[in-house]
Amino acid sequence: MLKKKGNPLPPTLIVRLGKFVWTTLWHLMMSRLAPRNRSGEYIRPTSNFNSFIGTEAANPYQAAAGRYSLYVGLGCPWAHRTLVVRALKGLEEVISVFVASPSTNEGIWVFNSEQEGCRTLPELYQLAESGYQGRCTVPVLWDQQTKKIVNNESAEIIVMLNSEFNEFAHHPTLDLYPEELREKIDQWNEKIYHSVNNGVYRCGFAQTQEAYNQACEELFAVLDEIDAALSINRYLCGNGVTLADVRLFTTLFRFDVVYYGLFKCNRRRIQDYKHLGLYLRDLYQLPGVAGTCSLEDVKRDYYGNLFPLNPGGIIPSGPDVTSLLEPHGRESMNKQLNLQD
Repeated sequence: MLKKKGNPLPPTLIVRLGKFVWTTLWHLMMSRLAPRNRSGEYIRPTSNFNSFIGTEAANPYQAAAGRYSLYVGLGCPWAHRTLVVRALKGLEEVISVFVASPSTNEGIWVFNSEQEGCRTLPELYQLAESGYQGRCTVPVLWDQQTKKIVNNESAEIIVMLNSEFNEFAHHPTLDLYPEELREKIDQWNEKIYHSVNNGVYRCGFAQTQEAYNQACEELFAVLDEIDAALSINRYLCGNGVTLADVRLFTTLFRFDVVYYGLFKCNRRRIQDYKHLGLYLRDLYQLPGVAGTCSLEDVKRDYYGNLFPLNPGGIIPSGPDVTSLLEPHGRESMNKQLNLQD
């Protein structure tokens, strides 16, 4: 019988070595996935394409049916916003949609079918701007005529979808950003973006305990504030749905499924709130909205592709979102929203 040469490593040393190696690799991967500041707080990079569709004669991007496309990822909450506004406005026949999926091995978005001769989203960005060195993100508002990216900032794209295609829309009178409510909408948007939309990422991508604690406190403080506001209003800004509701909805839809567990936002689920849970059902049941929601894509994209947060890549079997179809009772707070023009 052969004797083993040397002494085995003590279990304590093995654990320490494994922890050191994994932590080092984790920080390296997180630095690419989620840029951080010196305190370990996640900092979301800004978008690089910010042109607008408009009616000015000098503007190269004029509204037209069939000219523009949206490139989206079905798991991405930022891209999901554009799909919700497209559905609410009735622009399905006006603006086409093409889907990309994140590739775990390549670390980029890959199209489900080749688009504009491109297999991946970075190739599309290169087609639009040769030599582009920035991040390649969804959503993308694409001009098929000039082969250019008009805009890749979801907050700006949904403003355009709301106002610039009314002559082609099925619901042109539905205004999700009315002039008289813009100040209030913008106030909610600013607060919700920092503490909720981006707040869940600041929790999940925090690289220090202090950064996580701060983000988590802000997240649930604002969720509590929203829940209180919804006790007297059906929607954030009153009787009608606005872009503020759209921007909040795509985070709420993913919250109990992904952010609660994977991103450590586990103080409370949305369904545990007295008003937020019913509000989520209300928005989900608006005409066309449920059709933009893909739970399986959400779970696959987060659990299957965020390797630093879920190294095993195991995708949970639940939850069952059929509860979102149950009565919410919030229509009694004001007249039923009417999308039939």
